Amino acid sequence: MSIILFLLFGLIVGAIARFIVPGAERGGWVVSMLLGVAGSLLGALLGRALGIYSEGETTGGFFMSLLGAVILVAGYHAIARRRALV
Repeated sequence: MSIILFLLFGLIVGAIARFIVPGAERGGWVVSMLLGVAGSLLGALLGRALGIYSEGETTGGFFMSLLGAVILVAGYHAIARRRALV
């Protein structure tokens, strides 16, 4: 059950991040979910690197997850834009 909730959380965070970052919206809800889950993991790593989270925590909070997802969505848009030009 926790995997389903984590994927649902990733979908919500990914959708909000895609709404925040301007650009063409390529990919569907699966891409949003994957970016949200990866953003959550990136947010946890950033939080640990900045000393916000302790070593035992494996997931970040909502705002760090959203920050990580925004970074990944911006990178996704840059890669998608480069592919469109080639």
